[in-house]
Amino acid sequence: MSSNDIIVSLDIGTSKVRAIIGEVTNGSINIIGVGSADSEGIRKGAIVDIDQTVQSIRNAVEHAERMVGIEINDVYVGIQGNHIGLQTNHGVVAVSNEDREIGDDDIDRVLQAAKVVALPPEREIIHLVPKQFLVDGLEGISDPSGMIGVRLEVEATVVTGTKTAIHNLVRCVEKADLKISGVVLMSLASGQMSLTKDEKNMGTVLVDVGAGSCSIAVFEQGNLVATSTLPIGGEYVTSDISYGLRTQTEYAEKIKLKYGCSLIDDAAEDQKFKVMRMGSNVEKEFTQVDLANIIEPRMQEIFHLIRMEVHRLGYSDKVNGYVLTGGSVTMPGTLALAQSELESSVRIAVPDYIGVRDPAYTSGVGMIQYVSKFMRNRPVSSPKKAVARSKAGSTTAPANKSGLFERLKNMFSEFI
Repeated sequence: MSSNDIIVSLDIGTSKVRAIIGEVTNGSINIIGVGSADSEGIRKGAIVDIDQTVQSIRNAVEHAERMVGIEINDVYVGIQGNHIGLQTNHGVVAVSNEDREIGDDDIDRVLQAAKVVALPPEREIIHLVPKQFLVDGLEGISDPSGMIGVRLEVEATVVTGTKTAIHNLVRCVEKADLKISGVVLMSLASGQMSLTKDEKNMGTVLVDVGAGSCSIAVFEQGNLVATSTLPIGGEYVTSDISYGLRTQTEYAEKIKLKYGCSLIDDAAEDQKFKVMRMGSNVEKEFTQVDLANIIEPRMQEIFHLIRMEVHRLGYSDKVNGYVLTGGSVTMPGTLALAQSELESSVRIAVPDYIGVRDPAYTSGVGMIQYVSKFMRNRPVSSPKKAVARSKAGSTTAPANKSGLFERLKNMFSEFI
C-alpha cells in the first residue's frame, strides 16, 4: 500500500449496517469516519429483502461520507453465516527462477494450486488462508519470499460459501452504487483484531454475539479451524422484554439498552423506570431487578447453546478460553454470567480506537486491520481519487458487467 490509503469496511448486521473508514499511514491505522444505519431486510444474519438492505447500506455510507467529507466508492464487505465451510488443501509447485530464489510469482502459483479443490456446484471459494509454507520439505515457514529452494508447498485452509449467499450480498452492495474491493470472512477479521498470537495458538473460541445470530470461530495453533453460526442473539432478549413487560419492541430495545442487566444479583432494586403497556394508556413502573429476571434466563440460554455448539464441533476439551464481542455483550453482568455458564476464562474484546470503543464495532475495525495486513495489494479509495470521480459524475456501479461469479473468481484470486 502507499504511505496514505483509505480503507472502507461494510459490516451488514441484523440490527445495524456500519460503514467504517480507516486511514492507513505508514502501516498504522486511524479510524477517521463511522456511519451506521438501522438494518432493514436482514433476519438472523441473512438477507431477506434486497431493496431494504440496499437502502440501509446507502444510509450508513452517506452517514460516514458526511463525517469525513469524501465520497465512498470502494468497500470491503464482511460475510458470515452457517453456509460458511472450511476444508484443508495442499499446493505444490517448482520454483521458477533460475537462481532458485522464491519470488512473489512462485507464492501466487502455489496459492493458486491450493485452490484446485473439488467443490459442489452451489459453492464458491471466499478465502484461502495459508497455514504454513514448506520449502524443500522444511516446515513451519510463514513467508518463503526470498528463500532459496527447488520445491515450494503450502498447507492452506479453503473457506467456501454458497453462491446464493455471496450473490445476494454482492447484489445489495452493487445496487447501492458501490464497488466491492474484496469480501472478507468476518471471523477472520474479528480474530485479527480481538485475539493475541498466544490465544490463537493455545486454542480460543471467538464469539460474536450479534442481534440476530451468534458467530462462533475456533482458533487453534494459530489458525481458524472451525466456524459455526447460531440463529440466536440480542433480538431474542428484546423480544422477551417486549412480552414480559407487554410493551412494543421499539420501547423494549430502549429499555434494554438503558436499564438492562444480565445478572439478577447485579441489578439495583432502586433503579426504576416506567413503561407504556400495549392496549393501555397507563404507564406501569418496574425495577431493574424485574428486568434482570427476564434477561438473565435468555442470556444463560445463549451461552449454554454456545458451549454446546463448541462441544458439537469437537473442541470443548481443546479450548483454553473464550473471547466475546458484538453489540449484545455490552450489558452489565454479561461477563460474569458468561464465565459461569461457559465454565472457562472469558474476556470481552473492545477496539482500541477513538470513536469505536464498543464491541459492536469489532468486526468492522477488524476488517480494516485484516485488509491492511493481508490484502494490501488490492486497490482502495483515497480522498483525492474519490473527489476526482465525484467531479466526473461517476457515482454508479462499474460498467463492466461480465458474469458475476467470473468477476468474483478474479477478485478472490488476489486475496492473499
